[in-house]
Amino acid sequence: MPCLLLIVILGFPRLALALLFLFSSYLERAYHGLLLPVLGFLFLPFTTLVYAWLRNSGRPIEGINLLILVVAVLIDAGGLGGSEYRRRRN
Repeated sequence: MPCLLLIVILGFPRLALALLFLFSSYLERAYHGLLLPVLGFLFLPFTTLVYAWLRNSGRPIEGINLLILVVAVLIDAGGLGGSEYRRRRN
């Protein structure tokens, strides 16, 4: 079951965010308010999940944890920029 959950999170981060929002208080504990999770859902879903995981697990946002967060931002930004690259090639 944990492997299936990891596959859903990595493959479909927006689906994972929606399920977390609807069926748990995981995002509420990490974010105080609704604006940042909604913006994260739209623009940086993987980063939103990683930040919520760091906050809920009590890990500080420094050192290796900061590196994990930066990699999540780069993954999200790569997905946004990749479609622009393909559009310009055609």
